[in-house]
Amino acid sequence: MSSSSARAADPGPAVSRREFDALFEAVRTWGRWTPADRGAWNRVSADHVRRASAAVRSGTVVPMALPWNTKPGPDNRNPALHHMTDLGDVEAPEPSVHKDFIAADYHGKGITHLDALSHIAYRGQLYDGRTANEVVDAAGARFGAVSMLGALVTKGVLLDLPAVWNVRWLEPGRAVRAKDIIAAEKALDVTIGEGDAVLLRSGHARRRRELGAWDPDAASAGFHVDALPLLAERGIALLGGDGDSDVRPSPVEGVHSPVHALAVAAMGVPLLDNLDLEALSAATGEAGRHEFMLVVAPLNIPGGTGSPVTPAAVL
Repeated sequence: MSSSSARAADPGPAVSRREFDALFEAVRTWGRWTPADRGAWNRVSADHVRRASAAVRSGTVVPMALPWNTKPGPDNRNPALHHMTDLGDVEAPEPSVHKDFIAADYHGKGITHLDALSHIAYRGQLYDGRTANEVVDAAGARFGAVSMLGALVTKGVLLDLPAVWNVRWLEPGRAVRAKDIIAAEKALDVTIGEGDAVLLRSGHARRRRELGAWDPDAASAGFHVDALPLLAERGIALLGGDGDSDVRPSPVEGVHSPVHALAVAAMGVPLLDNLDLEALSAATGEAGRHEFMLVVAPLNIPGGTGSPVTPAAVL
């Protein structure tokens, strides 16, 4: 791999709002599953779990969460909180105890998290056609809450685009299109199938470590909307990446996160945002295979629109 090359920014073709709305209708799966709150996670059966576990060979476990980020920056406008509440001087000994407090406004760019189906509405509607302002209020979500998802165990597929393109990372603003997914499947000898989790590595974490933080709301590598019909056709259960899956700037006028709208609100596919995929890239490269068992266990938060999470790949 070249030590200095990067795949240049290219946001892909512009998409009109009319074209986007037609795309939304084409990939929509409303009314397909019960319970609808779990969306595409309903695709993952016990057989999927058994097949995923049978593919484990070395037993290597690779966690994919960023460190809990309490430092403000251009990609962390609302830093997470962490402070101590007991330094061994509150409760009576013995033994002495140490306690701490954590909190996070996690739907941003600084915390690895899962987006539940209540997180995204398009044209005022959540997944399955639920009117957002009727089922989400100050008390939380009464439809599509993260507590309805439970844990997921399924086959994961790493689309390691820097490895395929022989670059260190994709520059912010680089779109990954349907044709790129098909080419990556061939290069990596993988096939995305029903119930799979698809993870896109752009090299975001590596670029940040080497060049410093930037504002990913302004520019980030991710999927172009033309990739979503292919992923819908394959019947994926989960989509994620080391960004937030959307290429930015958005190619769709008036829609700042079109992949979020298509995946979550149309397809019922939860999203994993802000993964650190560098260790997984190294492990899959060494193993010579880019499929693995993926375990995702969000916090059980009734009414929650998502959850901080540490997903793990098992090779």
